[in-house]
Amino acid sequence: MIRAGSFRNAVFFFILILFITSCSTTRVLPAGESRLKANKIIIENSKQYPASNLNPYIKQKPNTYFIFGWNPFLNLYNWSNDKNTGWNRFLKRLGQAPVVFDKDLVESSSRNMNNHLIYDGYYHSVIKDSIITKNRKTTVLYRVWLGKQYRINDITYDINDSLLRQLFFADTTQSLLKQGDILSENILEQESERSAQLFRNKGYYGFTKNYFFFEADTINLDGRANLQVKIADYTRNESPKDSKPHAVFRIKDVNITPERNYSQYSKIGKRLDSLGTDTLLYNNLRIIYPGKLLLRPKVISRMNLVQPGSVYDEKLVSDTYKRFANMNFFSSVNIQMNETDSAEVDCNIKLTASALQGYKIKLEASTNSTGLLGVSPTISYYHKNLFRGGELFTLSFMGDFQFKFNSPARSTEFGISTSINFPTFLLLPDRIFKSTNIPRTEIGISYNYQDRPEYKRNIISGSYAYTWNSRNKFFFKVAPIQVSIVKLYNLSASFYESLKDPFLRNSYQNHFDLGLGANVYFTTDASTNPEHSYFYLRWQNDLSGNLLSIFNRVMKQNDNGERLIWDSPYSQYYRTEVSAVYTWKFGKSNKQALAARVLAGVGTGYGNSVSLPFEKLFWAGGAYSLRAWQARTVGPGYAQLDTAFTIPNQTGDMRLEANLEYRFPLFWAFDGAIFMDAGNVWNLKRDISKLDSSLEDINPAGIFRFNDFYKHIALDWGVGLRLNLGFALLRLDLGVKLYNPPVNEWYGPREWLKKGNYGLQFGVGYPF
Repeated sequence: MIRAGSFRNAVFFFILILFITSCSTTRVLPAGESRLKANKIIIENSKQYPASNLNPYIKQKPNTYFIFGWNPFLNLYNWSNDKNTGWNRFLKRLGQAPVVFDKDLVESSSRNMNNHLIYDGYYHSVIKDSIITKNRKTTVLYRVWLGKQYRINDITYDINDSLLRQLFFADTTQSLLKQGDILSENILEQESERSAQLFRNKGYYGFTKNYFFFEADTINLDGRANLQVKIADYTRNESPKDSKPHAVFRIKDVNITPERNYSQYSKIGKRLDSLGTDTLLYNNLRIIYPGKLLLRPKVISRMNLVQPGSVYDEKLVSDTYKRFANMNFFSSVNIQMNETDSAEVDCNIKLTASALQGYKIKLEASTNSTGLLGVSPTISYYHKNLFRGGELFTLSFMGDFQFKFNSPARSTEFGISTSINFPTFLLLPDRIFKSTNIPRTEIGISYNYQDRPEYKRNIISGSYAYTWNSRNKFFFKVAPIQVSIVKLYNLSASFYESLKDPFLRNSYQNHFDLGLGANVYFTTDASTNPEHSYFYLRWQNDLSGNLLSIFNRVMKQNDNGERLIWDSPYSQYYRTEVSAVYTWKFGKSNKQALAARVLAGVGTGYGNSVSLPFEKLFWAGGAYSLRAWQARTVGPGYAQLDTAFTIPNQTGDMRLEANLEYRFPLFWAFDGAIFMDAGNVWNLKRDISKLDSSLEDINPAGIFRFNDFYKHIALDWGVGLRLNLGFALLRLDLGVKLYNPPVNEWYGPREWLKKGNYGLQFGVGYPF
């Protein structure tokens, strides 16, 4: 239980620190100056219009606040003085200078906001500003009265070009201009951009929004406006005398130049022109290449969508760019359209390959107050063009080592895996996929060796899978073949007999696994480092044994009635796991974030299996889960740690978890984090009669029950330090236990750093 005295002391100490560090944030300001504390915008005559829409148009922004409204780096800067000493330079470099309030920027900010309101359709708005200064801290209040809006009464069109008129009116259902809608420059701008894009997709190369003219008549219409839309053959920057008929362009030549990144040649003194160039004609494409052709012509042709002789279509040009970029093979894709003399354009595509070979290293490490240390390194070699078709080949070596110093107890895991990824569907046509989607086929095989005090195990696995995406938001992976062979040996008899859970005991046997898998991933932002708030959902599924069950009648059986393949039972089970993550980004330049994750997974054996195979069981803890616990040391439920395992190995049939993390910038490339994790694993209640009746019943402490599972959720909180190197994020998290289900105890501040109550986790990348 939390001791009241220790809790009060911790709260008092925390408040004292906050008070001391926030005493002065204006000490270094010049005499007569104040610090801009905040900008506030109040919309006086509307609750629907968000005041936040006007924030970007305020020219002077206050200092960023984080850690619940406090900026410690602002205080650090104010500890410095005018002396040019090393200490003061360090404080100024580490801290954040206060924003000195500039009165002249207030009026221009009001003008900016008013211009934006006009753009949004509010005419003759009124903005009054007030400057409030107290204790050398200034708050600027902008009070806004939104102006009058006009609704579109009638729309007329003036389009002299008959072909343009025909195309435009065939697409009016998609128009953004509707009778009765609010008239604004914003909507006019969007409609001209949309229509110009339509024309460029129909052959009108170089057509822009500047050919659109809008005229609104509001006289005597009582809040309404008659709108005229004109599409001219001269731009807004020209006059009628500059008129030039619009022409439909065709593609003349398509020239594609794939090449390696030859910057390396300059390092050794070679001249690029010494490489020479060759030209190859393939499917009406002119492929120009220096030295040796990088990709097979068939691959280049399949990725390209722009064909000589066809009508110019900007969408096809854009999709071709995305297809080459989505190969993840080229570091640079450049497409230039060059206009010729007779309504034709040449398409020149220059492709620069990224490094064809390389290595990746990943490291995860953790320790806790009991002295158990875990290290999980992975090193991978990759080749992006194994057969000159953009095939990605990878070869990875991984390890997982858990041990204690001055103790013989240790666990060793070693694995090797290799895969090859083809940028096409093997055995299936990939023409059914649209535009930018590059369907892929991945073939992989792996070997895993585990050496624990209780047993040794070999796992050989293989898979054949298809991957593709839709609109760069939905990502799919379907593996029609997933196979693995698991062999145990040196299984300790005493360990096997000491297993209290009969279904867990059943998991420790040789088995053969043949099934299929399907994963679905949805995200609102597929970029590597999203700049704005984003959401993603991942759903993973495994189904095994159903195909083999068709042949049950011809298979041998063991004493337990299990059907055998190569003298081993085959596994039959279903396993699913879903996780959802939302990351809110806010603050100056969206440098702060609040990330939340919920995760749920469950699996069960059926038919030829009474339980999940051991490698498919769920576990929690570690650098990407409950960070106050070592991996595989949580649960199931409120069950005590199973002493049959020398190195803890707690698992279950299901997992529930929730995580919340606040991320904020510190200094240089360092970021900080405050997090909280909650969750556990449980076993499902099953019929013991399916197994040997002489065995003990399953431990009720690990059983999931709807009426009280929430009482057995492990809870922790902690702080983290992250080093963002751009190409990688190195993470160090310290998690401390708040609630530990096996002992049914809450821990107060005095217990947080005691033996067994905290974990230190090192990882690469965010935990979720």
